[in-house]
Amino acid sequence: MKRGNRMGCESSKLASCCWSGQNGPVREAQNPDDEERAEVSDLPTFREFTVEQLRISTSGFAVENIVSEHGEKAPNVVYKGKLENQRRVAVKRFNRSAWPDSRQFLEEARSVGQLRNNRLANLLGCCCEGDERLLVAEFMPNETLAKHLFHWETQPMKWAMRLRVALYLAQALEYCTIKGRALYHDLNAYRILFDEEGDPRLSCFGLMKNSRDGKSYSTNLAFTPPEYLRTGRITPESVMYSFGTLLLDLLSGKHIPPSHALDLIKDRNLQMLTDSCLEGQFSSDDGTELVRIASRCLQYEPRERPNPKSLVAALFPLQKEIEVPSHALMGISRDGGTMPLSPLGEACLRMDLTAIHEILEKLGYKDDEGAATELSFQMWTNQMQETLNSKKKGDAAFRHKDAKAAIECYTLFIDVGTMVSPTVYARRSLSYLMNDMPQEALNDAVQAQVISPVWHVASYLQAASLFALGRENEAQIALKEGSVLEEKKNTNS
Repeated sequence: MKRGNRMGCESSKLASCCWSGQNGPVREAQNPDDEERAEVSDLPTFREFTVEQLRISTSGFAVENIVSEHGEKAPNVVYKGKLENQRRVAVKRFNRSAWPDSRQFLEEARSVGQLRNNRLANLLGCCCEGDERLLVAEFMPNETLAKHLFHWETQPMKWAMRLRVALYLAQALEYCTIKGRALYHDLNAYRILFDEEGDPRLSCFGLMKNSRDGKSYSTNLAFTPPEYLRTGRITPESVMYSFGTLLLDLLSGKHIPPSHALDLIKDRNLQMLTDSCLEGQFSSDDGTELVRIASRCLQYEPRERPNPKSLVAALFPLQKEIEVPSHALMGISRDGGTMPLSPLGEACLRMDLTAIHEILEKLGYKDDEGAATELSFQMWTNQMQETLNSKKKGDAAFRHKDAKAAIECYTLFIDVGTMVSPTVYARRSLSYLMNDMPQEALNDAVQAQVISPVWHVASYLQAASLFALGRENEAQIALKEGSVLEEKKNTNS
């Protein structure tokens, strides 16, 4: 991803501030909202999934659905997925050796899964089946703090938003501490995610104790707490050290080693520390206070660092533009219910099966990525010839809107299993809808997306099937997803 152009930004005037008082305690400001962060009530209770359920939700753990930082080369890969009720999820799949003790994994997952808070990307479930170890969490659609802070493309993160990130993160850690989960492993800018509203959330994955390798930090050792280098263990105070490095990230727009940053602070050479694109967005007093809080978090002795509660109290009065929603501060567009739909999307919204049929018929097999063309070359056996004949008969029946015959012929083709075609599943799905069999139609639409994860037609047909089943909210979600996928396809082409 390209980095934003900062050449036109002016140098910060923060260097003229007074940086005294670094050794004093973090000031306890009165927080108007002293109540514990409101827990989320509309999330389902923690549950256990099967591998097959998560395989379907991620379209067979498709490469196209990988969202983790290092892609499929990461030791533990995170996929985006979609459950049967259309809820979007993030599925973390651990490598085979990560959790040899299944009981330990389940206990950890169930414990973290009891947390429910609007400052967390909450854990919804897990899977422990054979050698597989998977976690299922809320999906956050608007990237990580690292993306918005270090690799921004349209605009640098505003000062008010950086302060909001710091506060929300402190509130997340305070909630976890209250609930007895004060340890967080390898807190960094990739662990902070942005939800649909643009609000920052702390990933629940870092709350899981690490497995038998004992490693708590995967980042460069220059960024780890001093005590971790001595003992190889983390404590709640270690998490505060990592919070301090994140404050430096927010202030500088770069990932600066804490030792280097502390040297800059001592030398009052802060032009190198402060993001020049923040020029004019904050006062000297606010800048001084944020650097002082960071300095306290980065104290060498763990006992001299603040706790999450005092961080919340200190960060609360620094907040700016509190009436402006996060998505506006972030420059994130939000797709509302008035999003324009394509002809296929409109047809599915209206449940106009004739119009859907006409569009699918015109589309043919061109989205099968070569599967249809291969069919004509695989005529080596009588069985293969019969399979191809079943498909041809199904296509003829589909063309003439003979739904029952199309279902029968396509089923013969699918059951042989020698050739996989998302289009055949899509056509049988519509045939089921024409035959008033919406659940079967939904199953086929889901299967089409398992075969072709980013195919918009599969999402649209899921929407039509859900409308037929009376599941309006889920249908609207599927419709929106189909529209997004179609827009991406059109943009790429």
